[in-house]
Amino acid sequence: MKNTVITIDGHSGCGKSTLAKSLAKKLNFLYIDTGAMYRAISLFFLESDFILKNGNLRNDYISSMSSLNIDFSEPNENGESFVRLNGKNVEDKIRSIEISNLVSHISKNSLVRKKMVSIQQSYEPKSNLIMDGRDIGSVVFPNADIKFWVTASAKKRAHRRWLEYKLNGDDISIEKVIENINFRDHNDETRKVSPLIRPKDSIEIDNTNLNIDQTFELVFNHVQNHLNKGIGKNIN
Repeated sequence: MKNTVITIDGHSGCGKSTLAKSLAKKLNFLYIDTGAMYRAISLFFLESDFILKNGNLRNDYISSMSSLNIDFSEPNENGESFVRLNGKNVEDKIRSIEISNLVSHISKNSLVRKKMVSIQQSYEPKSNLIMDGRDIGSVVFPNADIKFWVTASAKKRAHRRWLEYKLNGDDISIEKVIENINFRDHNDETRKVSPLIRPKDSIEIDNTNLNIDQTFELVFNHVQNHLNKGIGKNIN
C-alpha cells in the first residue's frame, strides 16, 4: 500500500519545522527537514572554500557533490533526528546567521536543487512521510496526500527567528534579522528554479496571531479530517 505523504511549505520563520516535527511525532511518521539539508550543503561549500567573494560557487563545485552525503540520524528517545553532513551531525553549525545569508543563494542553484530533490524523494518508499520546505508540495511531491501552506507577516516571522538566534547565543539585532527575512523571501520567490509558491490544492494556515500549539491543533484537525475520509489509510 502506498505510503502517506504530508507536505508543509511556506516562508522562512513560519514555524514549519517545529510544526512538522510535532505532527510527525503525533502520527508516528518520518520527518525530513529539507531546510536543514540546504543549510548543510551551504555549510559544506563554505567549509570547503567553494564560495567566491561574490557569493557564487567555484566552477569545480560540481565534482565535489558526487561524494557528498546528506542524511538524518536515527530518531532519539524524543523522536528527534538531526541532519548529518558526510556522517557528522552538523545541526549546531547550520543555524548561524552566516549560513542563513548563504542558503537562499545556494538553493537557487539548479544542480544543488536537483541533488536535494533526489534525496528527498528517496524517502517516500521507506515510510509515511512529513516533509517541510519551500517547494515540497509544488515540486518534490506534487501528488502528496495532504498539502499545507503556512504563512505569517514578515515582522512576526523576523521576531520569531530573532528569538531563536538569541536562544542560541547569537548577538544580533532585530533589524538585521528583518533584513535577512526580506532577503530570503525575495530570493525564494524570484529564483528561476522551483520558486516559492503556494502549492496547488494546499490548505493555507496563517499563524501570524497563533502560537505553535494553536497552529498544531489547527493543522492536526485538518489531517484527521483528511485521514477520516480515507486519504492515506496506511498510517500504522
